[in-house]
Amino acid sequence: MNILNLEHITKNYGTHQLFTDLSLGVSSGDRIGLIGVNGTGKSTLLKIAAGILEPDEGTVVKGRDVSISYLAQTPDFGTDRSPYEAVMHGRRPGTEAEAQARAMLNRLGITDHMAELSSLSGGQRKRVALAQTLLSPAEVLILDEPTNHLDQEMILFLEDTIRRFKGELLLVTHDRYFLDRVTNRIAELDRGGLYIVDGGYETWLERKQEREQAEARAEDKRQNLLRTELAWIRRGAQARSTKQQARIDRFEDLREASREARARMEKSTLTVSSISTRLGKKTVELEDISKAYGDRVLFSHFTYRFLRDDRVGFIGRNGCGKSTIMNVIAGLIQPDTGTVTVGETVKIGYFRQESGEMDPEETVLGCVKAVGEYVRTTDGLITASQMCEKFLFDKKMQWAKIGNLSGGERRRLQLLLVLMSQPNVLLLDEPTNDLDIETLEIFEDYLDRFLGIIIVVSHDRYFLDRVVNRIFAFEDGKLVQYEGGFTDYYDKRQARSGDGGQETGRKPTPTGAVQELTGAQAYAQQKAQSRQNQKRRMTYREQQEYDHIDEEIAALEEQIEELDRQIGECATQYTKLEELTAERQKTAEELSAKEDRWLELQELAEEIAEASGKE
Repeated sequence: MNILNLEHITKNYGTHQLFTDLSLGVSSGDRIGLIGVNGTGKSTLLKIAAGILEPDEGTVVKGRDVSISYLAQTPDFGTDRSPYEAVMHGRRPGTEAEAQARAMLNRLGITDHMAELSSLSGGQRKRVALAQTLLSPAEVLILDEPTNHLDQEMILFLEDTIRRFKGELLLVTHDRYFLDRVTNRIAELDRGGLYIVDGGYETWLERKQEREQAEARAEDKRQNLLRTELAWIRRGAQARSTKQQARIDRFEDLREASREARARMEKSTLTVSSISTRLGKKTVELEDISKAYGDRVLFSHFTYRFLRDDRVGFIGRNGCGKSTIMNVIAGLIQPDTGTVTVGETVKIGYFRQESGEMDPEETVLGCVKAVGEYVRTTDGLITASQMCEKFLFDKKMQWAKIGNLSGGERRRLQLLLVLMSQPNVLLLDEPTNDLDIETLEIFEDYLDRFLGIIIVVSHDRYFLDRVVNRIFAFEDGKLVQYEGGFTDYYDKRQARSGDGGQETGRKPTPTGAVQELTGAQAYAQQKAQSRQNQKRRMTYREQQEYDHIDEEIAALEEQIEELDRQIGECATQYTKLEELTAERQKTAEELSAKEDRWLELQELAEEIAEASGKE
């Protein structure tokens, strides 16, 4: 049964045509992910489906009594003054509704429910809008970039919430893991038409490859026919008959179709060679740095020396200090303690979370040329115009004014400007926000070839898996090192929380304990070794604690498992859910403290055993 139908939709903006005669049906059980290059009209199509915009032509048919809840890419709360008032807008006041609103806001990291909305950041306002959307009773959810500005825990929560949702779903997102796990159909908006595939993102990738291979085979046949027709034309065919003129017309049609096919194939295989300047032996060294705001410590005594080919990711909850440490590395903020040393050959390119100001009257090409007329890559010189094309700004788009670009296109241009400066150290703060999947694929391919250091802050699990090989996670005011991408980090965290750290024998290495030690680290290690060589015995209290701590950890783990089970059963009972979530957080903190203590006692036991063996 069709819940929502878009029939023969056409939409133009001035002379720019987004789509023509487009149709899309949302049937019972559909969970559709809409993908496509920025500027093709994805957000516009969602607004038309939600009834926010009217199409120039065509109709939107909605089932009887079907209600829609819509999350805009950039929310507008009108006259609502606080997050709580925004979420409660249109809802019947009552104890349970109010508890649900507060619980959802807390879950999405909005703890000051009565703050002025105008005082919140764009990311915080987006999370308020998400809470409002999720709590609005509806048969259809229409979500525009719902994972933007969410940390990994919030994304996992949203993923689980949407999978539990009983209605239909239409969404735009760049998060490919999220897309694969919450959708059962993918609709690709390309050149004004829709290509629909049953299945998630992985299935779409397979079908896209098959489609491109079929297009390549069709182009080979077209080229063979063109050669035959071209030979006929060159023999001096005279257009003296209708039949001969028709053959000449067919030749022209074939040639035009061939040009279009070639352009599509070149676009789908775009690569960007590495653009960077030489990086010397001395790179970026962080020595015992700390940063706090008032009583709130973001990180302390962090030491790390970046190697010339490092691929490092910083992850953690919103507000933990990820952007702060990036600003410290970039020299925009000074640490409270410690030093940041930057080598003479280091050239930092910083792709920031907030887009920089650009002249709205400037053209795309003019803006890029202001950074450089050309860049030197491993394949030779590339002009500014060629770089624009590689980042999906075709000849026509290069003369468009920046003020006419979509948010995603501006973000893509900002990325291009950073790369045009030819950095050898890339700082990427939430680089995937507002970038379409095709741009991300081109960017990831570029990063594979990048000859320098890449330092990333991102909540995008797919991007982290694709790009980084070492992660520093903000955990309880400390930075903890994990080797591998996000999935490796997540598996290790799950294993640690699942067995109290006993599967690997100890917790992940805290920062500073990297293989290549700096002078300060070596000195600290020598002091630790000196302490280890001193004779030491457990006190009676320590021995009793060591004998029983495994049982205490196991009991806390069982308690968390039981709380997780109860939370799963109370997904819609928000008052009870809030109580259980608070209890789980408290128990998890107790477990973390016990694990830390177990590690201390285990190391002490090993020191004593080693000392006894030497005697």
